[in-house]
This record gives sequence, structure tokens and C-alpha cells, in this order.
Amino acid sequence: MAVRKLLPALAAALVVALPAQADINVGVTLSATGPAASLGIPERNTFELLPTTIAGQKINWIILDDASDTTKAVTNTKKLISEDKVDVVVGSTITPNSLAMVDVVADAETPMISMAASSRIVDPANPKTKWVFKTPQSDALMADAIAVHMKANGVKTLGFIGFADGYGDGWLAEMRNSAKTAGIKIVAEEKYNRTDASVTGQVLKLVAANPDAILIAAAGTPGATPQKELVARNYKGKIYQTHGVANPDFLRVVGKDGNGTVLPIGPMLVFEQLPDSNPLKKSAAEYITKYETKYGKGSRSTFGGHAWDAYVLLAHAVPEALKKAKPGTKEFRAALRDALEAEKEVVATHGVYSMTAQDHNGLDNRARTMIKIDDGKWVLAK
Repeated sequence: MAVRKLLPALAAALVVALPAQADINVGVTLSATGPAASLGIPERNTFELLPTTIAGQKINWIILDDASDTTKAVTNTKKLISEDKVDVVVGSTITPNSLAMVDVVADAETPMISMAASSRIVDPANPKTKWVFKTPQSDALMADAIAVHMKANGVKTLGFIGFADGYGDGWLAEMRNSAKTAGIKIVAEEKYNRTDASVTGQVLKLVAANPDAILIAAAGTPGATPQKELVARNYKGKIYQTHGVANPDFLRVVGKDGNGTVLPIGPMLVFEQLPDSNPLKKSAAEYITKYETKYGKGSRSTFGGHAWDAYVLLAHAVPEALKKAKPGTKEFRAALRDALEAEKEVVATHGVYSMTAQDHNGLDNRARTMIKIDDGKWVLAK
């Protein structure tokens, strides 16, 4: 009888003594303030829409602002890893920050999903990128789309102006390759800083070179600075931008000076204009409906999609990693990295991701389409 009375108490004691299953901690650093704020804000907004569980496992989204500053992005990453004990890092918004974070996550053997574009972030020639993945289309993929469109529209000569940082440098390198393949000659190259209020000197040189088209390799609202100056100087050639300006804030700042501008984007931004057969239409509609329900009609941004796609990748990888290890451990971080690298035909908002050891972006031509700006709206380009 005494034994029977002891059993419930013993069972209760054992339940109390059992360690609780650890939560999965996801550390995020993004640029919600500073020159890249128009990119980082929709990313931050998107994280507020995300579920707090994956495969029944609680997820803690720990979000920090790096203010578009490289040093702050590195500091945030170190804090997330050492203090918050995150299982994965998502970020940053921009290329310079993401490049600076690679060494930190690699040394800590913590997987990272960047929301920035440069192909150098996941360059397989760098062994440290073993731990790094990214969701945006690479500059190489988009540069090829631009060059194909230019050739089809009779462009023979090209002028280039881009950010004087990793984003602009990466685009210039890729555009040189793509232009050469398309038989297009680059006749002028200029750079400017994200915070520059004026680019008159650079634009005067570009206009003097009289190219058939000019590509502006910039991101967010600073992309409007050379565009407005080109229009003011009565430049009559074609103007191209990169997918780095695909948000409503750029449209607001560039205003009527943006009309006719052509750029490559992820199809999600114009999902209503896609045929029903497009594999991205349904997933893009799901995300954008949720986003615009909370933040207003027309608030969609390609950058919020980068954050959503990071979640989609994690939603597929986490269940696989949980089969091998518990969150909060070195083994779980390694299993999560392996699961991300093994993902195949994952349909998200920007494209269909199929990762390999040599390709930690995993996107193909399904992830791009050419659009133009027409009276403040995005429309499919011909």
C-alpha cells in the first residue's frame, strides 16, 4: 500500500526533473534605420508576421537593428551567437554587412541566411561560406537578365554608376561579364556613396559618354539620386536599375523621373500579372496578402519577400535537423546547416530553391522577370 502511494509522487518528481525541450532561437540583424532603411523596414515587418512554431517546436525570433552599419552588423552577430545562443542567424539586409558577418558565423559554426544580393556572400571558393546561405537573387543572375533585355532592345553601349561598396563592386564585375557576352560595350563607369546627396559630377561624365543605356547599381531610395540627376540633365537613353530598388519607397522618391525605367525582379512583386501556371504565383499571393492586410494595399516590397523566404527555408530545414539533434547544441546547428544545403525544389515567393554544396542560393531563371515603372506602378516589361 505504501508503495502504491509513493508511485504518483515519484512520477511527479520525475516529470519535474526532466529537462524542458529547448526552444529554437533565430537571431536576426537587419537595417531598419540608416541608408538601407527602406529595405530593412519591410523585412522587420515580415518577421512580425511569422509563426512562433515550426513543426511544433517553439521559435524565438530575436531581432536587432544594425542601422545599415557594417560594424554594428558584426557586433549584433557576435551578441546573437555568444549571448542569445542562437541556432541560426538571418541577415543582414545589405551586402557589405553580410560579407562582414561571414567570418563570425563560420568561426562559431552557426548557419546564416543572408537577405542581401551579392553572389560573393555565398562564393564557394571561400570555405567559410559553407555556413552561409542567402535568399535574394544573385547579382550574376540578374545581370544576365538585364544584358539579355538590353541586347533585345538594341543597346550597344552602356554606362554604369553604382554604390562604392560591395554591392556596387559586385554588380560592376557581373555586368562586365554579362555585357561582354551580349556584345555590349561599357563606355563609362562611375561610383557614389549611399549617403551622397548629389552625384552631379558622375552624371555629367556619363551623359558626356552618350551610352545607349545606363545601369544604376544601387539599393533602396539612394538609387533615385543618379536617376533624378540623369533626367534633369536630359539624358535620352534607356535607364536600368537593379532589383535593389524594388520597393514602394523608391517609387515615391523617384516619382515621375522613374517612368520607363527597366529592372529585373523576383516575380512575387507582380504576381497578379503572372499566368496561373507560374509555380510562384500561389506562394507569392499567400505572403503578399498577409503583408498588405497588415501594412496596407501597395505596401509590398521585394525585400520583405527575402525575409519570408528565409522563413520558408527554415520551415523545411528545421524538421530534418530535429531528427538528428536538440536545439541549442553544436550538433543541431550542424544538422540545420546540412538540411539547408539539402533542400530541393522549395517553392517560396522569389523563386524555387534547390541548394547544393556549390550553390547556397539555389535559384534559377524562374526567380527573375523584367519589369518597368509606369506611372508609379510595376508592370511586366517587353
